[in-house]
Amino acid sequence: MALIVQKFGGTSVGTVERIQAVAEKIQTFRKQGHDIVVVVSAMSGETNRLVSMASEMQKHPKAEELDVLLSTGEQVTIALLSMALENLGCPARSYTGWQIAIRTDSYHNKARIQEIDTGSVRADLDAGRVVVVAGFQGVSESGRITTLGRGGSDTTAVALAAALDAQECQIYTDVDGVYTTDPRVVEGARRLDKITFEEMLEMASLGSKVLQIRSVEFAGKYNVTLRVLHSFQDGPGTLITLEEQSEMEQPVVSGIAFNRDEAKLTIKGVPDIPGVASRILGPVGRANIEVDMIVQNVAADQTTDFTFTVHRNDYQRALEVVAQTCKDLGAREYDGDNKIAKVSIVGVGMRSHAGVATQMFEALAAEGINIQIISTSEIKVSVVIQEKYLELAVRALHSTFELNQGTSVEQE
Repeated sequence: MALIVQKFGGTSVGTVERIQAVAEKIQTFRKQGHDIVVVVSAMSGETNRLVSMASEMQKHPKAEELDVLLSTGEQVTIALLSMALENLGCPARSYTGWQIAIRTDSYHNKARIQEIDTGSVRADLDAGRVVVVAGFQGVSESGRITTLGRGGSDTTAVALAAALDAQECQIYTDVDGVYTTDPRVVEGARRLDKITFEEMLEMASLGSKVLQIRSVEFAGKYNVTLRVLHSFQDGPGTLITLEEQSEMEQPVVSGIAFNRDEAKLTIKGVPDIPGVASRILGPVGRANIEVDMIVQNVAADQTTDFTFTVHRNDYQRALEVVAQTCKDLGAREYDGDNKIAKVSIVGVGMRSHAGVATQMFEALAAEGINIQIISTSEIKVSVVIQEKYLELAVRALHSTFELNQGTSVEQE
């Protein structure tokens, strides 16, 4: 029938009972005639437990040894799942990342996949076995175990699907698909039948936790069809695929994304001279602080106000850097605010529709919500607002763009 790569996250394999349930799901696909490669994460909570143990042993564990430790979490899961499959009469074989091998660079804790040797996997599939692979890990050129960092198991699954030319990569999680927005915020949020790589990438980068950005980027680059499904509920899930030309005139906005983890910093009265932006953001970058949105306004007195946002966890460090920069530049003053949030509308249909941003701004104004920063791209409009208005803003925009009305975003 088809070759399918399936990935099950930590909550999906969090107990022996859940691993057995996953095995039964895999067996169902096998009975339909599909070849199956399964990628699994460590059991939920296991990676955190291992990190905690490492911290007790050494204040700053060596990255190389930390990878050796963390990789054991997935090794437990692949063995247990292979046993569960064998108990169901389904031949299975487990592989760690280095056994395949999934070759990576040598950046421990955040390695990137360079190539995958699929010979042994294909041989097992030809022999009628289910192949169970440890996600999140690989092996460097020097033969050392590496881990892929946050979202690493998703990335492993997508990379294997690309290398094996699989028909589909199915990501099983604790939600039944990608929604127009967080159902916990908007009761009428809808599951999307289909979404493009571009839209999913924007939503992931803007705060949607369904898929990690890196795996979506990988899937888009290699045109790997993704599907997000619920681990223990039947349903079609959400298909993530390339945009077709016929879909261009379809829904203007596909979803509302938001992020509470934002903080804003402003330097006021900065001399308006060439290179001032780099003199402000250079020290921030050297402090290993990532900048998100940037706004610069030039005043009549030839000074400029420079505002940018960072992750809230970096706020205090960024404030210290800005204080010194303000002094070095002879700026008038600086301030910060860590009680802000970012709300974004996302949709490929925005390319062919005018006035979408205006609709967004009018909807927020009608609720008395002031916009502090605006950022746009071809398929996204993001605004920074006060955090206390976040849920009100999301509900208002969801209603304005009628995301709880009619059929889902799948085009027919």
